[in-house]
Amino acid sequence: MPCLKDADKPRRNRSCEMSDSEIMTILVLFHFGTFKNFKHYYLFFIGVHFKNEFPKQLSYNRFVEIQRRVFVPLMFFLNTVSFGKCTGITFVDSTKISVCHNKRIKRNKVFDGYAQVGKSTMGWFYGFKLHLVCNDKGELLSFCLTPGNVDDRDLKALKVLTKNLL
Repeated sequence: MPCLKDADKPRRNRSCEMSDSEIMTILVLFHFGTFKNFKHYYLFFIGVHFKNEFPKQLSYNRFVEIQRRVFVPLMFFLNTVSFGKCTGITFVDSTKISVCHNKRIKRNKVFDGYAQVGKSTMGWFYGFKLHLVCNDKGELLSFCLTPGNVDDRDLKALKVLTKNLL
């Protein structure tokens, strides 16, 4: 019997049965909801209460794997539809997005060349900063993602954030 190589092994290549719009709807509902844990939200809220609305639901692990494919359409949607209007009072803030624990910074290869060591009010971290601009109603006006070492008062980041504000 001939030996099967890795390329000759049969593989399951089932296509994802959830549409991009369904995936985006689930993600948007999560961010507008009060859930703090996406796994709990997906398994016990979407899986139980919205079973009829999403009949071809994927397992949680598979959903997490494929949610990245809707990143560009979701960002386009956020940029065109969901931003609020400038009311004259705006708030600018940033939050850290850590890539790994500080002990693993030297070994991390995931965002090598993109993520940087930065400092926030909570201490040192390795990753990115998400800068947000909101109006007094709490509506998102603009956002920007920068390496962790970019200061909140950096002029380039502020220009990107305020580019479309009137």
